[in-house]
Amino acid sequence: MSNDENFAAAYREHYWAVSRYVARRLDGRSSDVEEVVADVFTVAWRRRSDLPPSPLPWLYGVARHCLANAVRGYGRRRRLVDRLGNDESAHGKQVVAGPDSESPGDWVHEALARLSPADQEVLRLTAWEELGVDEVAVALGCGNRAAAMRMHRARRRLRAEIDRLQITVAAGSEAPRRDTSKEHGHG
Repeated sequence: MSNDENFAAAYREHYWAVSRYVARRLDGRSSDVEEVVADVFTVAWRRRSDLPPSPLPWLYGVARHCLANAVRGYGRRRRLVDRLGNDESAHGKQVVAGPDSESPGDWVHEALARLSPADQEVLRLTAWEELGVDEVAVALGCGNRAAAMRMHRARRRLRAEIDRLQITVAAGSEAPRRDTSKEHGHG
C-alpha cells in the first residue's frame, strides 16, 4: 500500500480511539477534542511515510504532544482573560457542587490527580487505552524497559496515594458522607 493508503486506513481504523483518548484527557470538551484530534491527524498526514505497521500507539504519542500544545494554549488564553479581568468572579458567577456531586470512584481520580503528569499518562495508557508495555513504549517514545519501569513506578505511587487517602478518610479528615440508606428504604 502507498503512504496515502496507509494513512487512510489508519484514519478509518483509529479515528475514534484517538478521539476517546483526547476526550478523556480534556474532560470531553467537544470543540477542543475535535480541534486536537484534527491536529493529530494533520501531523499523521504530514508524517504518513513514518506510520508504523501498528499505528495506534504512535498516534497516541502524537496526540500526547498535540494535547500538551493545546493545554499550553488554553493556559495562555486563561492568563490573558485573568489579566483583562473578565473572569467568572468579576461577573458574580459561581459554580457550587450539589450534595450528590461525588460519584463512585472519585477517590481513584483524586489519587490519580495527586501523581505527576508523567505517572498519570502511563497509567491512563495502560488502563484507559489498554496498551501493553511495548505499545506504551511507542506512545511515550522510549524503550520497552523504560516503559515497564515507568508503569511499575506509577502503579506503586498510585497505590501509595490511595493508601494515604484511605488513612485520611479513616482519621476523619474528610467531611462525613450523608447516610442515604433510609431515603432509599434500606434501613
